[in-house]
Amino acid sequence: MWWFLGGILLLALGYFTYGKMVEKIIGPDDRETPAVRHPDGVDFVVLPNWKNMLIQLLNIAGVGPVIGVILGIKFGIVVFLIIPIGNIIGGAVHDFTSGMMSLRHDGANLPKLVEISLGKRISHIFSVFLILLLLLVVAVFINIPAKLFDQIFPQFSLFWPAVVVIFLYYICATLFPVDKIIGAIYPFFGAVLLIGTFAIFFSLVKAGFRQPELLTETASFKAGIIQQPIIPALFVTIACGILSGFHATQSPIIARTMSSEHHGRSNFYGMMILEGIIAMIWAAGGMAIYNLFPELMQVDPNTVLGKITSHFLGSGMGTVTILAVIILAITSGDTALRSMRLSLAEIFHINQVKTMNRILLCVPLVVIISLLLWWSNISAKTFGYLWNYFAWGNQVLAVFTLFSASVWLSMQKKNSVITMVPGIFMMFVVTTFILWTSPAHGGPWGFGLPIDMSYSFAGNITVLTAGLVFYRGIVMRSRNRHLLK
Repeated sequence: MWWFLGGILLLALGYFTYGKMVEKIIGPDDRETPAVRHPDGVDFVVLPNWKNMLIQLLNIAGVGPVIGVILGIKFGIVVFLIIPIGNIIGGAVHDFTSGMMSLRHDGANLPKLVEISLGKRISHIFSVFLILLLLLVVAVFINIPAKLFDQIFPQFSLFWPAVVVIFLYYICATLFPVDKIIGAIYPFFGAVLLIGTFAIFFSLVKAGFRQPELLTETASFKAGIIQQPIIPALFVTIACGILSGFHATQSPIIARTMSSEHHGRSNFYGMMILEGIIAMIWAAGGMAIYNLFPELMQVDPNTVLGKITSHFLGSGMGTVTILAVIILAITSGDTALRSMRLSLAEIFHINQVKTMNRILLCVPLVVIISLLLWWSNISAKTFGYLWNYFAWGNQVLAVFTLFSASVWLSMQKKNSVITMVPGIFMMFVVTTFILWTSPAHGGPWGFGLPIDMSYSFAGNITVLTAGLVFYRGIVMRSRNRHLLK
Protein backbone atom coordinates (compact mmCIF):
# COMPACT_ATOMS: atom_id res chain seq x y z
CA MET A 1 0.00 0.00 0.00
CA TRP A 2 2.70 2.49 1.00
CA TRP A 3 4.69 1.88 -2.21
CA PHE A 4 1.55 2.75 -4.14
CA LEU A 5 0.56 5.86 -2.16
CA GLY A 6 4.19 6.98 -1.84
CA GLY A 7 4.62 6.82 -5.63
CA ILE A 8 1.57 9.01 -6.17
CA LEU A 9 2.87 11.53 -3.61
CA LEU A 10 6.27 11.51 -5.33
CA LEU A 11 4.61 12.36 -8.65
CA ALA A 12 2.79 15.33 -7.10
CA LEU A 13 5.99 16.62 -5.48
CA GLY A 14 7.84 16.20 -8.78
CA TYR A 15 5.48 18.63 -10.49
CA PHE A 16 6.17 21.39 -7.95
CA THR A 17 9.94 20.80 -7.68
CA TYR A 18 11.62 19.24 -10.71
CA GLY A 19 8.91 20.57 -13.01
CA LYS A 20 9.53 24.09 -11.72
CA MET A 21 13.27 23.69 -12.33
CA VAL A 22 12.71 22.52 -15.91
CA GLU A 23 10.36 25.46 -16.49
CA LYS A 24 13.06 27.86 -15.30
CA ILE A 25 15.57 26.36 -17.76
CA ILE A 26 13.18 26.61 -20.72
CA GLY A 27 12.06 30.11 -19.74
CA PRO A 28 8.48 30.72 -20.93
CA ASP A 29 7.85 34.41 -21.64
CA ASP A 30 5.16 36.81 -22.88
CA ARG A 31 5.69 36.50 -26.65
CA GLU A 32 2.64 35.89 -28.84
CA THR A 33 1.70 32.24 -29.30
CA PRO A 34 1.00 30.74 -32.77
CA ALA A 35 -2.77 30.77 -32.14
CA VAL A 36 -2.69 34.49 -31.32
CA ARG A 37 -0.22 35.36 -34.08
CA HIS A 38 -1.96 33.69 -37.03
CA PRO A 39 -5.33 32.05 -36.26
CA ASP A 40 -6.82 30.07 -39.14
CA GLY A 41 -10.10 28.80 -37.65
CA VAL A 42 -9.11 25.14 -38.18
CA ASP A 43 -5.96 24.18 -36.26
CA PHE A 44 -4.77 27.55 -34.89
CA VAL A 45 -7.62 28.46 -32.54
CA VAL A 46 -7.27 29.96 -29.05
CA LEU A 47 -8.95 27.72 -26.45
CA PRO A 48 -9.33 28.21 -22.67
CA ASN A 49 -6.40 26.84 -20.67
CA TRP A 50 -8.55 24.33 -18.74
CA LYS A 51 -9.74 22.90 -22.04
CA ASN A 52 -6.18 22.71 -23.39
CA MET A 53 -5.11 20.79 -20.28
CA LEU A 54 -7.98 18.35 -20.72
CA ILE A 55 -7.29 17.90 -24.44
CA GLN A 56 -3.62 17.23 -23.77
CA LEU A 57 -4.40 14.68 -21.06
CA LEU A 58 -6.88 12.80 -23.21
CA ASN A 59 -4.56 13.00 -26.24
CA ILE A 60 -1.57 11.45 -24.48
CA ALA A 61 -3.28 9.05 -22.06
CA GLY A 62 -4.09 6.18 -24.41
CA VAL A 63 -4.34 2.55 -23.36
CA GLY A 64 -0.68 2.51 -22.27
CA PRO A 65 -1.29 3.68 -18.68
CA VAL A 66 -3.97 0.97 -18.33
CA ILE A 67 -3.22 -2.05 -20.51
CA GLY A 68 0.55 -1.41 -20.40
CA VAL A 69 0.73 -1.25 -16.61
CA ILE A 70 -1.58 -4.23 -16.12
CA LEU A 71 1.10 -6.14 -18.04
CA GLY A 72 3.99 -4.22 -16.48
CA ILE A 73 3.06 -4.76 -12.82
CA LYS A 74 3.93 -8.43 -13.38
CA PHE A 75 7.57 -7.32 -13.17
CA GLY A 76 6.99 -6.70 -9.45
CA ILE A 77 6.37 -4.00 -6.85
CA VAL A 78 9.41 -2.05 -8.10
CA VAL A 79 7.06 -0.71 -10.81
CA PHE A 80 5.54 1.59 -8.14
CA LEU A 81 8.94 3.29 -7.91
CA ILE A 82 9.98 3.19 -11.57
CA ILE A 83 6.77 4.85 -12.82
CA PRO A 84 7.08 8.08 -10.76
CA ILE A 85 10.86 8.47 -11.11
CA GLY A 86 10.78 7.77 -14.85
CA ASN A 87 7.82 10.08 -15.31
CA ILE A 88 9.29 13.03 -13.38
CA ILE A 89 12.77 13.06 -14.94
CA GLY A 90 11.91 11.46 -18.28
CA GLY A 91 8.35 11.46 -19.56
CA ALA A 92 7.19 14.83 -18.22
CA VAL A 93 10.43 16.52 -19.35
CA HIS A 94 10.01 14.94 -22.80
CA ASP A 95 6.46 16.28 -23.09
CA PHE A 96 7.33 19.73 -21.73
CA THR A 97 10.32 20.34 -24.00
CA SER A 98 8.66 18.99 -27.15
CA GLY A 99 5.57 21.12 -26.47
CA MET A 100 7.62 24.27 -25.89
CA MET A 101 9.71 23.59 -29.01
CA SER A 102 6.53 23.48 -31.07
CA LEU A 103 5.16 26.59 -29.36
CA ARG A 104 8.37 28.50 -30.16
CA HIS A 105 8.34 27.39 -33.84
CA ASP A 106 4.83 28.35 -34.94
CA GLY A 107 3.17 25.12 -33.76
CA ALA A 108 5.51 22.98 -35.88
CA ASN A 109 4.99 19.23 -35.90
CA LEU A 110 7.67 16.75 -34.85
CA PRO A 111 9.33 16.23 -38.28
CA LYS A 112 9.97 19.96 -38.58
CA LEU A 113 11.35 20.13 -35.03
CA VAL A 114 13.70 17.22 -35.76
CA GLU A 115 14.83 18.98 -38.95
CA ILE A 116 15.63 22.18 -37.00
CA SER A 117 17.79 20.29 -34.49
CA LEU A 118 19.18 17.25 -36.32
CA GLY A 119 19.05 18.28 -39.99
CA LYS A 120 17.05 17.44 -43.11
CA ARG A 121 18.51 13.97 -43.75
CA ILE A 122 17.63 12.71 -40.30
CA SER A 123 14.25 14.43 -40.54
CA HIS A 124 13.40 12.62 -43.80
CA ILE A 125 14.15 9.24 -42.23
CA PHE A 126 12.31 10.23 -39.09
CA SER A 127 9.22 11.39 -41.03
CA VAL A 128 8.79 7.98 -42.67
CA PHE A 129 9.21 6.27 -39.31
CA LEU A 130 6.74 8.65 -37.65
CA ILE A 131 3.97 8.09 -40.20
CA LEU A 132 4.39 4.31 -39.94
CA LEU A 133 4.19 4.51 -36.15
CA LEU A 134 1.10 6.72 -36.20
CA LEU A 135 -0.61 4.26 -38.54
CA LEU A 136 0.05 1.55 -35.94
CA VAL A 137 -1.20 3.84 -33.16
CA VAL A 138 -4.52 4.51 -34.90
CA ALA A 139 -5.00 0.81 -35.68
CA VAL A 140 -4.28 -0.15 -32.05
CA PHE A 141 -6.55 2.60 -30.69
CA ILE A 142 -9.44 1.44 -32.85
CA ASN A 143 -8.87 -2.24 -32.12
CA ILE A 144 -8.71 -2.13 -28.31
CA PRO A 145 -11.78 0.07 -27.60
CA ALA A 146 -13.81 -1.98 -30.10
CA LYS A 147 -12.83 -5.16 -28.23
CA LEU A 148 -13.77 -3.54 -24.91
CA PHE A 149 -17.20 -2.59 -26.31
CA ASP A 150 -17.59 -6.22 -27.35
CA GLN A 151 -16.63 -7.26 -23.81
CA ILE A 152 -19.24 -4.99 -22.17
CA PHE A 153 -22.03 -6.53 -24.26
CA PRO A 154 -20.98 -10.17 -24.78
CA GLN A 155 -24.50 -11.17 -25.88
CA PHE A 156 -24.00 -9.20 -29.09
CA SER A 157 -21.27 -9.32 -31.71
CA LEU A 158 -20.23 -5.67 -31.61
CA PHE A 159 -16.56 -5.67 -32.56
CA TRP A 160 -16.80 -4.74 -36.24
CA PRO A 161 -19.78 -2.36 -35.82
CA ALA A 162 -17.76 -0.63 -33.06
CA VAL A 163 -14.73 -0.46 -35.38
CA VAL A 164 -16.83 1.32 -38.01
CA VAL A 165 -18.33 3.82 -35.54
CA ILE A 166 -14.97 4.61 -33.90
CA PHE A 167 -13.22 4.99 -37.26
CA LEU A 168 -15.92 7.34 -38.55
CA TYR A 169 -15.54 9.46 -35.41
CA TYR A 170 -11.76 9.58 -35.94
CA ILE A 171 -12.23 10.80 -39.50
CA CYS A 172 -14.65 13.54 -38.41
CA ALA A 173 -12.38 14.65 -35.55
CA THR A 174 -9.48 14.82 -38.01
CA LEU A 175 -11.28 16.84 -40.67
CA PHE A 176 -13.27 19.33 -38.58
CA PRO A 177 -11.75 22.41 -36.88
CA VAL A 178 -10.21 21.57 -33.52
CA ASP A 179 -12.80 23.52 -31.50
CA LYS A 180 -15.84 21.95 -33.20
CA ILE A 181 -15.50 18.30 -32.14
CA ILE A 182 -12.38 17.78 -30.01
CA GLY A 183 -12.85 21.03 -28.09
CA ALA A 184 -16.59 20.45 -27.67
CA ILE A 185 -16.78 16.77 -26.69
CA TYR A 186 -13.61 16.36 -24.60
CA PRO A 187 -15.09 17.95 -21.42
CA PHE A 188 -17.67 15.14 -21.32
CA PHE A 189 -15.03 12.50 -22.06
CA GLY A 190 -12.80 13.97 -19.36
CA ALA A 191 -15.56 13.80 -16.77
CA VAL A 192 -16.17 10.10 -17.45
CA LEU A 193 -12.41 9.40 -17.34
CA LEU A 194 -11.91 11.12 -13.98
CA ILE A 195 -15.00 9.53 -12.41
CA GLY A 196 -13.94 6.04 -13.49
CA THR A 197 -10.29 6.43 -12.54
CA PHE A 198 -10.87 7.83 -9.08
CA ALA A 199 -13.63 5.32 -8.38
CA ILE A 200 -10.97 2.63 -8.84
CA PHE A 201 -8.52 4.62 -6.68
CA PHE A 202 -10.83 4.95 -3.68
CA SER A 203 -11.94 1.33 -3.96
CA LEU A 204 -8.32 0.15 -4.02
CA VAL A 205 -7.34 2.29 -1.02
CA LYS A 206 -10.31 0.99 0.96
CA ALA A 207 -9.53 -2.63 0.04
CA GLY A 208 -5.81 -2.10 0.66
CA PHE A 209 -6.32 -0.95 4.24
CA ARG A 210 -8.58 -3.93 4.90
CA GLN A 211 -6.24 -6.41 3.19
CA PRO A 212 -2.68 -4.98 3.04
CA GLU A 213 -1.43 -8.08 1.25
CA LEU A 214 -3.36 -7.05 -1.90
CA LEU A 215 -0.68 -4.48 -2.78
CA THR A 216 2.35 -6.56 -1.87
CA GLU A 217 4.21 -9.40 -3.56
CA THR A 218 2.51 -12.45 -2.08
CA ALA A 219 3.94 -15.93 -2.69
CA SER A 220 1.41 -16.58 -5.48
CA PHE A 221 2.21 -13.24 -7.10
CA LYS A 222 5.97 -13.88 -6.98
CA ALA A 223 5.42 -17.22 -8.70
CA GLY A 224 4.03 -15.42 -11.74
CA ILE A 225 6.51 -12.54 -11.96
CA ILE A 226 7.88 -12.00 -15.48
CA GLN A 227 11.43 -13.28 -15.73
CA GLN A 228 12.49 -10.98 -18.56
CA PRO A 229 15.12 -8.33 -17.69
CA ILE A 230 13.57 -5.07 -16.43
CA ILE A 231 15.96 -3.23 -18.77
CA PRO A 232 14.81 -3.25 -21.54
CA ALA A 233 11.55 -5.22 -21.28
CA LEU A 234 9.69 -3.19 -18.65
CA PHE A 235 10.37 0.18 -20.31
CA VAL A 236 8.91 -1.09 -23.58
CA THR A 237 5.94 -2.79 -21.92
CA ILE A 238 5.01 0.33 -19.93
CA ALA A 239 5.33 3.22 -22.33
CA CYS A 240 2.79 5.91 -21.61
CA GLY A 241 3.01 5.89 -17.81
CA ILE A 242 6.79 6.43 -17.80
CA LEU A 243 7.90 7.91 -21.13
CA SER A 244 6.21 7.91 -24.52
CA GLY A 245 7.41 9.32 -27.83
CA PHE A 246 3.82 9.39 -29.09
CA HIS A 247 3.15 12.34 -26.78
CA ALA A 248 5.47 14.56 -28.83
CA THR A 249 3.16 14.08 -31.81
CA GLN A 250 0.24 15.36 -29.74
CA SER A 251 1.83 18.41 -28.11
CA PRO A 252 1.76 20.52 -31.34
CA ILE A 253 -2.05 20.19 -31.39
CA ILE A 254 -2.43 22.31 -28.25
CA ALA A 255 0.69 24.38 -29.02
CA ARG A 256 -1.60 25.75 -31.75
CA THR A 257 -4.44 26.51 -29.32
CA MET A 258 -2.61 28.05 -26.34
CA SER A 259 -2.88 31.74 -25.48
CA SER A 260 0.24 31.98 -23.28
CA GLU A 261 3.63 30.27 -22.94
CA HIS A 262 3.19 30.42 -19.17
CA HIS A 263 0.61 27.63 -19.46
CA GLY A 264 3.32 25.25 -20.71
CA ARG A 265 4.18 23.59 -17.39
CA SER A 266 0.56 22.82 -16.50
CA ASN A 267 -0.36 21.71 -20.02
CA PHE A 268 2.66 19.57 -20.85
CA TYR A 269 4.56 18.63 -17.68
CA GLY A 270 1.48 18.57 -15.45
CA MET A 271 -0.69 16.40 -17.70
CA MET A 272 2.09 13.81 -17.98
CA ILE A 273 2.31 13.75 -14.18
CA LEU A 274 -1.45 13.17 -14.07
CA GLU A 275 -1.07 10.33 -16.56
CA GLY A 276 1.55 8.83 -14.26
CA ILE A 277 -1.00 8.91 -11.42
CA ILE A 278 -3.51 7.12 -13.67
CA ALA A 279 -0.84 4.52 -14.45
CA MET A 280 -0.12 4.01 -10.74
CA ILE A 281 -3.82 3.43 -10.02
CA TRP A 282 -4.17 0.78 -12.73
CA ALA A 283 -0.88 -0.85 -11.77
CA ALA A 284 -2.25 -1.18 -8.22
CA GLY A 285 -5.48 -2.62 -9.61
CA GLY A 286 -3.48 -5.17 -11.57
CA MET A 287 -1.40 -6.21 -8.54
CA ALA A 288 -4.49 -6.53 -6.33
CA ILE A 289 -6.40 -8.68 -8.80
CA TYR A 290 -3.35 -10.90 -9.50
CA ASN A 291 -3.00 -11.48 -5.76
CA LEU A 292 -6.68 -12.42 -5.51
CA PHE A 293 -6.78 -14.49 -8.69
CA PRO A 294 -3.22 -15.64 -9.58
CA GLU A 295 -4.51 -17.58 -12.59
CA LEU A 296 -5.27 -14.25 -14.31
CA MET A 297 -1.53 -13.63 -14.74
CA GLN A 298 -1.76 -16.00 -17.70
CA VAL A 299 -4.62 -14.28 -19.56
CA ASP A 300 -4.82 -11.21 -21.79
CA PRO A 301 -4.89 -7.76 -20.11
CA ASN A 302 -8.34 -6.86 -21.49
CA THR A 303 -9.84 -9.74 -19.48
CA VAL A 304 -7.89 -8.61 -16.40
CA LEU A 305 -9.19 -5.05 -16.88
CA GLY A 306 -12.77 -6.34 -16.85
CA LYS A 307 -12.09 -8.37 -13.71
CA ILE A 308 -10.56 -5.35 -11.90
CA THR A 309 -13.60 -3.18 -12.58
CA SER A 310 -16.24 -5.82 -11.81
CA HIS A 311 -14.54 -7.03 -8.62
CA PHE A 312 -13.83 -3.63 -7.06
CA LEU A 313 -16.73 -1.58 -8.43
CA GLY A 314 -19.49 -3.98 -9.39
CA SER A 315 -21.30 -4.11 -12.71
CA GLY A 316 -22.69 -0.54 -12.80
CA MET A 317 -19.66 1.59 -11.91
CA GLY A 318 -17.43 -1.09 -13.45
CA THR A 319 -19.05 -0.46 -16.82
CA VAL A 320 -18.52 3.31 -16.39
CA THR A 321 -14.83 2.66 -15.66
CA ILE A 322 -14.38 0.46 -18.73
CA LEU A 323 -16.01 3.27 -20.71
CA ALA A 324 -13.34 5.57 -19.22
CA VAL A 325 -10.62 3.26 -20.58
CA ILE A 326 -12.35 3.19 -23.96
CA ILE A 327 -12.31 6.99 -23.89
CA LEU A 328 -8.56 6.95 -23.19
CA ALA A 329 -8.00 4.94 -26.35
CA ILE A 330 -10.43 6.87 -28.54
CA THR A 331 -9.15 10.29 -27.50
CA SER A 332 -5.61 9.30 -28.45
CA GLY A 333 -6.58 7.60 -31.70
CA ASP A 334 -8.52 10.57 -33.05
CA THR A 335 -5.66 13.00 -32.50
CA ALA A 336 -3.10 10.49 -33.79
CA LEU A 337 -4.93 10.55 -37.12
CA ARG A 338 -5.13 14.35 -36.90
CA SER A 339 -1.40 14.49 -36.19
CA MET A 340 -0.72 12.40 -39.30
CA ARG A 341 -2.74 14.85 -41.38
CA LEU A 342 -0.88 17.83 -39.93
CA SER A 343 2.55 16.21 -40.35
CA LEU A 344 1.91 15.22 -43.97
CA ALA A 345 0.54 18.69 -44.72
CA GLU A 346 3.67 20.23 -43.26
CA ILE A 347 6.00 17.87 -45.15
CA PHE A 348 4.30 18.41 -48.52
CA HIS A 349 3.33 22.08 -47.92
CA ILE A 350 -0.42 21.48 -48.35
CA ASN A 351 -2.67 24.24 -47.02
CA GLN A 352 -5.19 22.87 -44.51
CA VAL A 353 -7.74 25.67 -44.46
CA LYS A 354 -9.52 24.13 -47.49
CA THR A 355 -11.69 21.15 -46.53
CA MET A 356 -10.94 19.24 -49.75
CA ASN A 357 -7.19 19.30 -49.03
CA ARG A 358 -7.84 17.72 -45.64
CA ILE A 359 -10.05 15.05 -47.20
CA LEU A 360 -7.49 14.17 -49.88
CA LEU A 361 -4.80 13.69 -47.23
CA CYS A 362 -7.04 11.45 -45.13
CA VAL A 363 -8.27 9.07 -47.86
CA PRO A 364 -5.02 7.06 -48.30
CA LEU A 365 -4.55 6.96 -44.51
CA VAL A 366 -8.02 5.48 -44.07
CA VAL A 367 -7.28 2.76 -46.63
CA ILE A 368 -3.97 1.75 -45.01
CA ILE A 369 -5.43 1.72 -41.50
CA SER A 370 -8.35 -0.42 -42.70
CA LEU A 371 -5.87 -2.99 -44.05
CA LEU A 372 -3.95 -2.95 -40.75
CA LEU A 373 -7.18 -3.55 -38.83
CA TRP A 374 -8.07 -6.49 -41.03
CA TRP A 375 -4.58 -8.00 -40.68
CA SER A 376 -4.35 -7.45 -36.91
CA ASN A 377 -7.58 -9.35 -36.34
CA ILE A 378 -6.67 -12.46 -38.28
CA SER A 379 -5.50 -13.95 -34.99
CA ALA A 380 -4.34 -13.02 -31.48
CA LYS A 381 -0.78 -13.51 -32.73
CA THR A 382 -1.05 -10.82 -35.42
CA PHE A 383 -2.48 -8.33 -32.92
CA GLY A 384 0.43 -9.19 -30.61
CA TYR A 385 2.85 -8.23 -33.38
CA LEU A 386 0.96 -4.96 -33.92
CA TRP A 387 1.16 -4.08 -30.19
CA ASN A 388 4.83 -5.05 -29.84
CA TYR A 389 5.98 -2.98 -32.77
CA PHE A 390 3.82 -0.07 -31.66
CA ALA A 391 5.41 -0.18 -28.17
CA TRP A 392 8.95 -0.48 -29.52
CA GLY A 393 8.47 2.25 -32.12
CA ASN A 394 6.97 4.52 -29.50
CA GLN A 395 10.20 4.51 -27.51
CA VAL A 396 12.37 5.03 -30.60
CA LEU A 397 10.28 8.15 -31.21
CA ALA A 398 11.03 9.31 -27.67
CA VAL A 399 14.78 9.00 -28.31
CA PHE A 400 14.55 11.19 -31.43
CA THR A 401 12.52 13.77 -29.53
CA LEU A 402 14.80 13.94 -26.49
CA PHE A 403 17.94 14.25 -28.60
CA SER A 404 16.28 16.94 -30.74
CA ALA A 405 15.33 18.82 -27.57
CA SER A 406 18.92 18.48 -26.29
CA VAL A 407 20.28 20.15 -29.41
CA TRP A 408 17.57 22.82 -29.24
CA LEU A 409 18.47 23.67 -25.63
CA SER A 410 22.19 23.64 -26.42
CA MET A 411 21.62 26.07 -29.30
CA GLN A 412 20.25 28.52 -26.74
CA LYS A 413 23.07 27.93 -24.25
CA LYS A 414 20.61 26.30 -21.88
CA ASN A 415 21.17 23.22 -19.73
CA SER A 416 20.57 20.22 -22.01
CA VAL A 417 21.32 17.67 -19.28
CA ILE A 418 17.59 17.52 -18.45
CA THR A 419 16.91 15.92 -21.86
CA MET A 420 20.26 14.26 -22.58
CA VAL A 421 20.08 11.99 -19.52
CA PRO A 422 16.66 10.45 -20.29
CA GLY A 423 17.57 10.44 -24.00
CA ILE A 424 20.76 8.43 -23.37
CA PHE A 425 18.89 6.03 -21.08
CA MET A 426 16.11 5.40 -23.60
CA MET A 427 18.65 5.03 -26.42
CA PHE A 428 20.29 2.28 -24.37
CA VAL A 429 16.89 0.68 -23.66
CA VAL A 430 15.60 0.57 -27.24
CA THR A 431 18.96 -0.52 -28.68
CA THR A 432 19.23 -3.31 -26.12
CA PHE A 433 15.64 -4.34 -26.88
CA ILE A 434 16.26 -4.55 -30.63
CA LEU A 435 19.43 -6.58 -30.13
CA TRP A 436 17.96 -8.89 -27.46
CA THR A 437 14.31 -9.46 -28.37
CA SER A 438 13.08 -12.44 -30.36
CA PRO A 439 10.18 -14.91 -30.15
CA ALA A 440 12.52 -17.13 -28.11
CA HIS A 441 12.80 -14.31 -25.56
CA GLY A 442 9.03 -13.73 -25.51
CA GLY A 443 8.98 -10.68 -27.79
CA PRO A 444 8.74 -9.65 -31.45
CA TRP A 445 11.42 -10.35 -34.04
CA GLY A 446 14.82 -8.86 -33.25
CA PHE A 447 18.42 -10.05 -33.32
CA GLY A 448 17.92 -12.44 -30.40
CA LEU A 449 21.39 -11.90 -28.88
CA PRO A 450 22.16 -12.91 -25.27
CA ILE A 451 21.28 -10.13 -22.83
CA ASP A 452 24.88 -9.47 -21.70
CA MET A 453 26.06 -9.12 -25.30
CA SER A 454 23.08 -6.86 -26.06
CA TYR A 455 23.99 -4.62 -23.11
CA SER A 456 27.58 -4.35 -24.32
CA PHE A 457 26.75 -3.50 -27.93
CA ALA A 458 23.96 -1.13 -26.88
CA GLY A 459 26.27 0.69 -24.47
CA ASN A 460 28.84 1.35 -27.18
CA ILE A 461 26.22 2.47 -29.71
CA THR A 462 24.61 4.76 -27.13
CA VAL A 463 27.89 6.42 -26.14
CA LEU A 464 28.73 7.06 -29.81
CA THR A 465 25.26 8.47 -30.55
CA ALA A 466 25.28 10.69 -27.46
CA GLY A 467 28.66 12.07 -28.50
CA LEU A 468 27.34 12.93 -31.96
CA VAL A 469 24.27 14.64 -30.48
CA PHE A 470 26.45 16.65 -28.09
CA TYR A 471 28.72 17.71 -30.98
CA ARG A 472 25.66 18.60 -33.08
CA GLY A 473 24.48 20.91 -30.30
CA ILE A 474 27.81 22.76 -30.27
CA VAL A 475 27.83 23.14 -34.06
CA MET A 476 24.21 24.31 -34.24
CA ARG A 477 24.73 26.83 -31.46
CA SER A 478 27.39 28.61 -33.50
CA ARG A 479 25.95 28.22 -37.03
CA ASN A 480 22.20 28.57 -36.69
CA ARG A 481 21.48 31.45 -34.37
CA HIS A 482 18.79 32.67 -36.79
CA LEU A 483 16.65 29.65 -35.90
CA LEU A 484 16.48 30.58 -32.24
CA LYS A 485 13.20 32.02 -31.05
